[in-house]
Amino acid sequence: MSVQPVAQPGLTVEDVMARINPWYWLPPRAVDIELSLKQIGITLRSGLTLLSALKTVAEQTQVMRLQRTWRIVSDRIQGGASFHQALSEHRCFPPLVVQLVRVGEETGSLDVVVERAASSMEHRRLLQMQILTALTYPAIVLVASIGVTAFMLLKVIPQLKKFLSALGRKLPPTTQALIDISTWLQVNGLYIICGLFATIAVAYLIYASPVGRAWVDRRMLRVPLVGKVLRLAGTASFSNAMGLLLRSGITLLDALRAVEQLHRNRHLAGVVATAREQVLRGDSLARSLPMRGAYMPLLNRMVAVGEEGGTLDDVLHEVSQFHEAQLQIAIRRLSSLVEPAIIVFVGGIVGFVYISFFLALFAAGGASR
Repeated sequence: MSVQPVAQPGLTVEDVMARINPWYWLPPRAVDIELSLKQIGITLRSGLTLLSALKTVAEQTQVMRLQRTWRIVSDRIQGGASFHQALSEHRCFPPLVVQLVRVGEETGSLDVVVERAASSMEHRRLLQMQILTALTYPAIVLVASIGVTAFMLLKVIPQLKKFLSALGRKLPPTTQALIDISTWLQVNGLYIICGLFATIAVAYLIYASPVGRAWVDRRMLRVPLVGKVLRLAGTASFSNAMGLLLRSGITLLDALRAVEQLHRNRHLAGVVATAREQVLRGDSLARSLPMRGAYMPLLNRMVAVGEEGGTLDDVLHEVSQFHEAQLQIAIRRLSSLVEPAIIVFVGGIVGFVYISFFLALFAAGGASR
């Protein structure tokens, strides 16, 4: 008698088939959540109930993991949980979104608040894309040039060496130096690769530890040019998120807690955590934020003005706009400096290889001695 497999309780045939698909296990991207929140805001503004909006967005999204997430959220709400409580059980939703949804439920303006949360995620995504776009082209040029140079050193130059040795020609000094480098790489290539992997593994372990990541993130903020870009991005992200949370009615302490979890830079997150503790003891936010080494100095002065005038949310919005403009200028400046530097560096290496190669060809043909 054959034994029939027992289905797991609570799983339908569709769930089992979906989990067989490898795409199911991919976590939803921030842009997918952003689009879903926009759809929820639009459907709520159209007069649909929250459960109907969740059902609609679950049917329309193409990400299977996100479909199931929205269905779980809908089931939790039907079971008596609030919307923000159901969202907080899933790590894919940022704390800022959860806090905004909580305020929207309390004030009865859930449609407006959900759209604000989507706009905040879009704003953060565009800031990250600006930084990545500025660094993508130089990285591609560097990797491609290293690949071409390695091919010349490990494949072409050894064959040229055999050809010239058979002719008994004396090699030019640059070609001989290039051949020596190629020979050294062939002899020690395995050790170099093992050392590279070991270095990457050690660096990963250091960055994976809380202390190591905080140390690396703090040092990254001090790197010339790159550090300024990161500080501008952190300042713009902090001021935009804080202004949005305060304008939505969230208390200062809750806003600081949400922004702390929003920062990917652990040093900036630690700065926000320390500031929250000092605010909890009675200090002002302006005195709690450090003047150097983290956010841009203008943030402290403007926060002090906003606290004195009672318009902290509006001031933070203006600070965000100012630093976003400065960030775009800094990114363009970084690109204008990094791209020529990489082109000159890589061009020098490739040029040396090609000059040595052609000098060897001339030596083989008897054009040079």
